[in-house]
Amino acid sequence: MCRNDAHSHSHNGAHAAAAIPRKRYSRNFDGPWRKTPDRLFGTALVRFYQLTLSGFIGNSCRHLPTCSEYAYEAIARHGLWSGGWMGLFRVMRCGPGGTHGLDPVPETLDQDLAWYLPWRYWRISRKSG
Repeated sequence: MCRNDAHSHSHNGAHAAAAIPRKRYSRNFDGPWRKTPDRLFGTALVRFYQLTLSGFIGNSCRHLPTCSEYAYEAIARHGLWSGGWMGLFRVMRCGPGGTHGLDPVPETLDQDLAWYLPWRYWRISRKSG
């Protein structure tokens, strides 16, 4: 009798553990974002880089998240134009003598960031470096 009870407890425990959804690890942004054609194209380019060239270049990013993760999230959140400029400027700051440390993608952008003034995106992450 005890053996059946022990078996039923472990069996129920296995079902309880299986019912808890496990968080899938992704090195890229996995929050909600609009899947527009420009964002899908931009994030696909970043992902292509991560799967091919990133291994040859090495893991030498001085920021967290890495520059490619930052570009992926910036494009997913803010679109190809804004996110692309943010990602480009982030890579430019990553070299020797540049910024380092925790540098998250902002959830919202300032109102003075206009599409025809792309150099203003430079200051976004410079604040936290």
